[in-house]
This record gives sequence, structure tokens and C-alpha cells, in this order.
Amino acid sequence: MRPISLAHLTAINTPPPALIRMAHRAGYSSVGLRLIAVTADTPGYPLMSDPAMLRETKAAIAETGVAVSDIEFVKITPEIDIQALEPFVATGSELGAKYIITAPYDPDLSRLADRLAAMSDLSQRHGLRAILEFFPWTEVPSLAAAAAVLAEANRDELGILVDTLHFARSPSSLDQFEGLPASRFPFMHLCDAPAGTSFTREQLFHAGRVERLPPGEGGIDIKPILAHLPPGIPVALEVPMTAMAAEQGEEAVVRRVIAAARKLLAE
Repeated sequence: MRPISLAHLTAINTPPPALIRMAHRAGYSSVGLRLIAVTADTPGYPLMSDPAMLRETKAAIAETGVAVSDIEFVKITPEIDIQALEPFVATGSELGAKYIITAPYDPDLSRLADRLAAMSDLSQRHGLRAILEFFPWTEVPSLAAAAAVLAEANRDELGILVDTLHFARSPSSLDQFEGLPASRFPFMHLCDAPAGTSFTREQLFHAGRVERLPPGEGGIDIKPILAHLPPGIPVALEVPMTAMAAEQGEEAVVRRVIAAARKLLAE
């Protein structure tokens, strides 16, 4: 059975120890943890500076057997100090994480590639891999653009994170997978959303951060994307459903999205 991970954004208001136990109850094999906040109005959980919560998180891992797949979220900006992230990376290693999710927020793509290479080197020293996620509202809006940045960074261990929402709403196309080694894609983000071809920046943000749909319940043609990714790679369910969470609780969302994903993946 394909491994299914719970991305923290799906239950972003649940701290790491409780998230791990929630994931265990719902049948996930791993979780992603957001140690660095993405926006001013959504939380991050800086375990690298919270020894008590770090101990609680490690206890939850030992208690449940749920692994930590990845930690996030590193925005690579013009001002970033890569070496200052070492406590974050070291904490990921302590948690047993495999991957660090990074995002392209520097308009100078050569400088972005250099910083991404430095992030990869730092990650490798602690036994993790840096993964670049592309977003349609950034300077790296597509799979092809992400692949070009990785080529300039010149680090074979760097990966690309394909999120089905961002792939569908970006200038990406299936032919952009051609020539890219399978090793570039260690896992993926799976979700769904309403169909469409033209979206405002606000609409992209709303779907990306606030409201998505469980896999198979929207208009994204997910199966061809899955077919172009390496068979059997883990899928992380990143499906924020803020309205449902407010009404029924985040665990209801977590259970709903894994049920939908299992149905889709079994077809």
C-alpha cells in the first residue's frame, strides 16, 4: 500500500504531538511538521527553540510509530541566512525527518539557485534532502521553472515537490516531466480543487492556504499527474478545509481526506 502522510497545513492549528496522535488514529504512516510559520495568521511550531514540545513530539513518535516525513517551511528570499537555519535542520534530523520543503521567493533566479544549493549542502550534513516546491504566484511558477533552478543549483540530491493544486493552476504541463530523473520526486502533495484555467492571485492564495477539496472530489485531473510521477512514491495530503474544521474539528478533516485519497489511489 502506498504510504500516506499528513501535511501539517491540513490541521495547522494542531500542535505536533497532538497531530502525530491524530494521524495515528486516522491511519497515516507519517506527518509533515511546520516548524516555521508561513503567514502572519497561521501558526508554526518552532521545536528548535521549544525543548518541552520537542520532547513531547518525540514521545508521540515513539508511542505511535508515526514517522516525520518532512519539515517546513523555508522561504528562500533575498535576505535569507542559510546557515542560521542549522538549528531548524538539526531538529529535523533529531525527529527523523527525511526532507525539508523550500519555496522560491527570490526574483534573482541565479541567486535563488545558489541559496538552494547552500540549503541542500546544509541539509545533507544532517542527513536530509532539500525539496523545492513551486507555486504559480512566485518567480518559479511551474515544474519546468523549478527544474531549471535545480539544474543551475547543480545538486543531484535536490528534489522537486509537485502539489496537484499548484501543478494544475500553474503553467505546468505533463510534457515538462520529460527528461527529469525519477529521483527528483521523492514524494508529492495530493489534493483537489474546483476546475478552472484562470485565477486571480487572491483565488490562488485562498485555495492554496484556506480551502481545498479532498482528492477526487474536485476538477483537477489527478490521475495523469500520478502516472507521470514515480510509481508508489509517498503522497502527503495537504488539504486545508477551514470551514469544515471550524464546524467539525480538524480530525474530521484529517479522516475525510484520507478516505478520499484511499478511494482515488485504489481506482
